[in-house]
Amino acid sequence: MTEKIYVIHENEEWTTHLFKRLDELELPYENWFIDEGLVDLNEAPPEGVFYSRMSASSHTRGHRYAPELTESVLVWLEHHGRKVFNGSRALRLEVSKVNQYMALNAAGIDTPKTIAANGKAQIVKAAEKLGEASFIIKHNRAGKGLGVQLFHSMEALHEHLNGDGFEPSIDGITLVQQYIQAPEPFITRCEFVGGKFVYAVQVDTSEGFELCPADACRIDDLFCPVGEEAEEKPKFQVVEGFNDPIIAKYEEFLRQNNIAVAGIEFIRNSVGDIFTYDVNTNTNYNADAEAAYGKYGMLELANFLGKELKGAKAFV
Repeated sequence: MTEKIYVIHENEEWTTHLFKRLDELELPYENWFIDEGLVDLNEAPPEGVFYSRMSASSHTRGHRYAPELTESVLVWLEHHGRKVFNGSRALRLEVSKVNQYMALNAAGIDTPKTIAANGKAQIVKAAEKLGEASFIIKHNRAGKGLGVQLFHSMEALHEHLNGDGFEPSIDGITLVQQYIQAPEPFITRCEFVGGKFVYAVQVDTSEGFELCPADACRIDDLFCPVGEEAEEKPKFQVVEGFNDPIIAKYEEFLRQNNIAVAGIEFIRNSVGDIFTYDVNTNTNYNADAEAAYGKYGMLELANFLGKELKGAKAFV
């Protein structure tokens, strides 16, 4: 049997571009869509290269337990010595920002001050303990900016928690986090394939926090700009010649946590200090920004998987 690339995921819209690139390169692959299913631990998995794109926001598409089932699949594959990219360790970071922040800190990377809380009363206590004039709450298990709200007072927090707009994280953990005031309204997202830096993209945050770069984002994903009318200044722009010491730190972080593919987001404060606040191991790319730059994340990814399938060590 010919070995293949197996793509593990729960969202067809987010894999379309990757499958097109794999087709272009004439690489054999199989679509492993995981929602409901079974894992027979008594059998050995097929040979090949396995790449997981499981998402922390799967529950928003009706796939509540897809990450849990995927972890079973990944552990099974790893036990049998299969070549797995973004395996069980990456998934544990994908579905928990607490895990992300602790791993980032262990790699010497600064994150915003954060307190994890379960329950509305504890969220209030966390905000009081944080002691910041402005602060953010967000879901621990998120994706797409789920649950992100900015507050400038405790009164505003109480109003939100007691109103109809509050939604708890699917895992019950809400993060109360220091708000980093940037001198200009943008964040930077660094993309990595095979554990190596590909490019950085600047993302305009002036309209809000939900900043999914995927072409599949729908207009009802609040503030997600993809698919909207073109603006004078693009929402997503690749940064020409981006070269910052943070890249080496990120690459080492990815190596330590066995993550091959990721988008890592950071923000600078008024004096230029970098605070990293999100690691997306199910990273997507913005087609318009890539076309303007002439470099394509999914093509880089397809080439990487193809090299690994053919036995070349593209990821060390």
